[in-house]
Amino acid sequence: MDDETRGADSADTGGSDGTEAPDTDGADLREPRTTDTRKTPRGPHDAHQTRTGAHAPDSRQARWEARMEVPLGVASLAFLTAYALRVLADLQSAALDLCLAVTLAAWALFAVDYAVRWRLSGQRLRFVRTHVQDTVVLILPLLRPLRVVKVYETVQRRHGQPRLALHARVIVYAGLAVLLLGFTGALAVYQQEHDAPGASIRTFGDSVWWTCSTLATVGYGDVVPVTPLGRLIAVGVMAIGLALLGAVTGTFASWLLQVFAREDDERPPGS
Repeated sequence: MDDETRGADSADTGGSDGTEAPDTDGADLREPRTTDTRKTPRGPHDAHQTRTGAHAPDSRQARWEARMEVPLGVASLAFLTAYALRVLADLQSAALDLCLAVTLAAWALFAVDYAVRWRLSGQRLRFVRTHVQDTVVLILPLLRPLRVVKVYETVQRRHGQPRLALHARVIVYAGLAVLLLGFTGALAVYQQEHDAPGASIRTFGDSVWWTCSTLATVGYGDVVPVTPLGRLIAVGVMAIGLALLGAVTGTFASWLLQVFAREDDERPPGS
């Protein structure tokens, strides 16, 4: 027998000392293998996809929201301007149609933005529950000027300016919201009340005065809405006034407590 034949027999039956070689193939067949269904990254590109794949919808939604903040703010101002012209100005039919077209275009932009963000989130009903303000703004046109409040922070962030402190931001946003919603509420009440029988709100000045007293939760009662829709708007203005007043008051009280606590910490012991 030649050397090649003896080497093959030795490999099949065992080692050179006569011991039986371990059957590794048989062990692989007898023992179950565990398979990992997760994809192992093979390179830097795959590793990057593994790290960022789960957050892809959120990143796309964030990029969309960042791109749409300023256009939605401009659309809110356009809506408010067109609505004010329709209510206050004595326009011809062509100008009224133009204002109506601007109003509808602003609503369409809000609807498209809402639909795109709902689609990118992939949350379906949960998106509606977690974005109550956007849902209400889409349904109630008079609240759309609230989108202008977000433009202030967006412009600051894009210009690299430092953000205001929390208390200052709350007060600034509340002040802008009072101005925008107060003006919108005055327009809406005046539109419903100025030519109603027995109405006490006859001029836009009367409507502004009523809105200021209602937002301040004073309510003198010298001028009041009498139409059903005017009273419904009044309920909304009251709720907004209570919420904003509570936010500003609570923020101011919290700021005072922080100032007093800081003074106590800086005071030397025993003083």
